Amino acid sequence: MGTQRSGRNPDLPGVGRETETAEIIRRVEAGRSHSDVVVLTGDPGAGKSTLLALAADHARSAGGRVLRAVGGESEAHLGFAGLHQLLRPVLGEAENLPPRQRSALRAVLGLDECAEPPDAALVGLAVLTLLSDLAETVPLLVVVDDAQWIDRGSLDVLSFVARRMDSEPVVLLVGVRTAAALPGFDKGYERLELGPLDGEAANLLLDRQPAPPTGRTRVRILEEAAGNPLALVELAHATAVRQPEGSGVEGPLPVTDRLERVFAGQAADLPEPTRRVLLLLAAADAADAPAASLGLPEADDEAWAPADRAGLVRQDGSVISFRHPLIRSAVYHAASFGERRRAHLALAELLREEPDRRAWHLAAATVRPDRDVSAALRRTADRARSRGGHAAAAAALERAAELSPRRADRAQLLVEAAAAAVLTGQLGWVERLAAEVRRCTDDPALTGRASLATGQLMAMGPHHTAAFALLMRVAGDAEATGSPRVLDALAAAAVVRYYSGAKSQQREIQALLSRMPDDPARAALHAWVRAVSDPAAAGASLGPVLPELIAGAGGDARRLTALAVVAWLLDRTALATRTFDEAFDRWQARGPLPDGLGCAAGWAYLEQGRWAEARSVAADITAVASSAGLDHAAACAHTLDATVVGLLGDPVAARRLAERALALVDPLESRSVAVFARRALGLAAVAEGDYDTAYTQFRSAFTDDGDPVHYHVSHTLLAELAAAAVRRGRREEAAELLERSVRRLGTGMSARVAALVGRGRALLADPGHAEPFFRTALAAASGGQWPFERAQTQLDYGEWLRRQRRIAEARPLLSAALETFRRLGARPWAERARAELRAAGIEADSTVPGAFAELSPQQQQIVRLAARGLTNREIGERLFLSPRTVGSHLYRVFPRLGITARSQLRDVVEGTLSGAGARC
Repeated sequence: MGTQRSGRNPDLPGVGRETETAEIIRRVEAGRSHSDVVVLTGDPGAGKSTLLALAADHARSAGGRVLRAVGGESEAHLGFAGLHQLLRPVLGEAENLPPRQRSALRAVLGLDECAEPPDAALVGLAVLTLLSDLAETVPLLVVVDDAQWIDRGSLDVLSFVARRMDSEPVVLLVGVRTAAALPGFDKGYERLELGPLDGEAANLLLDRQPAPPTGRTRVRILEEAAGNPLALVELAHATAVRQPEGSGVEGPLPVTDRLERVFAGQAADLPEPTRRVLLLLAAADAADAPAASLGLPEADDEAWAPADRAGLVRQDGSVISFRHPLIRSAVYHAASFGERRRAHLALAELLREEPDRRAWHLAAATVRPDRDVSAALRRTADRARSRGGHAAAAAALERAAELSPRRADRAQLLVEAAAAAVLTGQLGWVERLAAEVRRCTDDPALTGRASLATGQLMAMGPHHTAAFALLMRVAGDAEATGSPRVLDALAAAAVVRYYSGAKSQQREIQALLSRMPDDPARAALHAWVRAVSDPAAAGASLGPVLPELIAGAGGDARRLTALAVVAWLLDRTALATRTFDEAFDRWQARGPLPDGLGCAAGWAYLEQGRWAEARSVAADITAVASSAGLDHAAACAHTLDATVVGLLGDPVAARRLAERALALVDPLESRSVAVFARRALGLAAVAEGDYDTAYTQFRSAFTDDGDPVHYHVSHTLLAELAAAAVRRGRREEAAELLERSVRRLGTGMSARVAALVGRGRALLADPGHAEPFFRTALAAASGGQWPFERAQTQLDYGEWLRRQRRIAEARPLLSAALETFRRLGARPWAERARAELRAAGIEADSTVPGAFAELSPQQQQIVRLAARGLTNREIGERLFLSPRTVGSHLYRVFPRLGITARSQLRDVVEGTLSGAGARC
């Protein structure tokens, strides 16, 4: 560009930002040895970009590497545009990734064609592995500025990576406007807020300007800027250049509007060629893009120099960009529509090789319906969906509908947009699209599909009565018109019925389901409706055919997920977890919530003893639900996590999570959450030996009359209720409630519930009559599917045998229970088992090797896989961790296991895992 900027320097991060600057530098330096994530927030012009640039400069000067992406409004709807910008400098090094990861990454970046949408978790793992590899030689700083305009697909990948960074020397700094939502980063990360400068700092910043304002002008600038550093600098510069002292600037305009007027005024005085290239840059939102890439004769040094002298743009090598998004906004909106249209058409012509960008520029230049532009956006949406970019697809379909000449086509496109928007979790968006459909058409098939999309997402929220009413109305309308959508609506309504637990909803579902003809092609969905709405009644007929239905799913991830949920509801836990595993291997986006009962996978993993994976499911759902405002889904995840941490022996964290879940829902609208949360609170009380509280919490899963509060969850508390009742002298009340439940369940009792009932009866029986119930509870061959529950029964039986002075018979049961508790990490229960063994004359440490069991669940998984000969990279792919994180875990556990070589791992775990049935 040739022309250097004159003496004015608005980038003064030290003025009023000394504390924030020191903190950011400290975090960057600390990142040389461990990972860190910081979200930098502030209003436009607060200095976020300056502080992030300072951090990048510091990292480079210290020998580190920096990757940087800047969000732009026009790219917010382009799937994975932010990720492409971030990784563009290192795409060559991405070729060293494992083939599956490399293919997935290249597919979402649009570098390769893909037959199927790439797995989002695999994409996240590819980025995590790439960053870890880059950090092998030098510390890495990742800077994402203006993150409120980074596309959703890129944000999802970045949040996936942020949650899994562990030992990598990688620091992620994210800059975002204070008022902007940032999915995946809204909670759980430290936030550094850049507030307004105080009066002293604001005056000091004005004093440092080339022409410091004085008098009334200075007072007005301080008032208008309200402590915003960029406003202070720009208003000082504008008044010095364009306004005589004392003239002032009248009008109660907000600061942002004020600044846009200032910037537009600066641009208006520039030569015509300069204004033209500035408008092109604004229309392109080409942050960090070489100006020469615009391919325009005007884009030369002579055209850019006046803009540079005016301080509107900056140059970094061959890249020209606006110094602040407000400048782009001012330049763009100050132009007439005709000028903006010509700019977009020029860019569309230059971007013929980039069809998605070209389509959006054509759309920006179009105000009337245009069939060709609409079709181009439709193709853009198809490409976005193929890469898992649901938000980008929904946005493109919505704009395609606006530009479609035919009313019927508009309605069809809006319906497709609503279906895509469901996967973003943004209920308000889906509701608005559905309303547009109804305004566009009275076709019941289309309006029904739009309402169904709304109802499916409403089911994830707290208002289940309203959601159920909407879904049943859709189902009734579909039945009246002979639409196959009736079963889809019933499937969603069944989810609401599960969450709410309302008996009346089951009757409505059953009445409509009974009128539906058999359809072998939709047998899986029919099974879903029956099992979700009434698992006890459906178990006898569905159980035998369930494996056949799963085999007939043909690898379809959505059908497999639904059938895995059915297996979990029927207490076919081993089958459920196998099916979830298979579904997740094929699922195009493991992070976003499935269509309903998203936590079912986590509960199945918990019941089978795969507690680390259960927590991972909870974390993923929490991240998505929190960013989308789906309170009920977030509450479900909190109850799952609360249960696991309670079992692990952290009652304080368990109570905090369970109480957070209860605060997010109405217990009468969300009975499943209420009972799960009370169960977690009860387990936390048991871990502390507080059986009064435990009994109160477990008893609350049943009404005063003894009926279950929730038709599926309440019965899983029967054994815990009995155990607490015995310790608090409530034996008679608990026995009556248990037997009432047995009569209610009748022949619909699953093997798991039968085992729990057997344990409860044994605990509540007179000592002389308990043994047959213990034996019944342990007799089922399928009991190994629920290792923790089986170990509880072994512990209770062993304790009973010891008290009967049958010590030799007690010892194997107590040892087996201790082994399971230690393997799972259930510390309070392991301590109780150790105490019983000591009372039986055996020191626990001489019975069961404990070093492995004392590792965290995730470390146990890593050790198991390493013992099988998998490399760090292969283990990372299995557990969605970077190879460096895997290596760091192994480095830390070797001394605890008393070994020095990887080859010794097999010997360590061989005896510990034999017969355990835990899958890594």
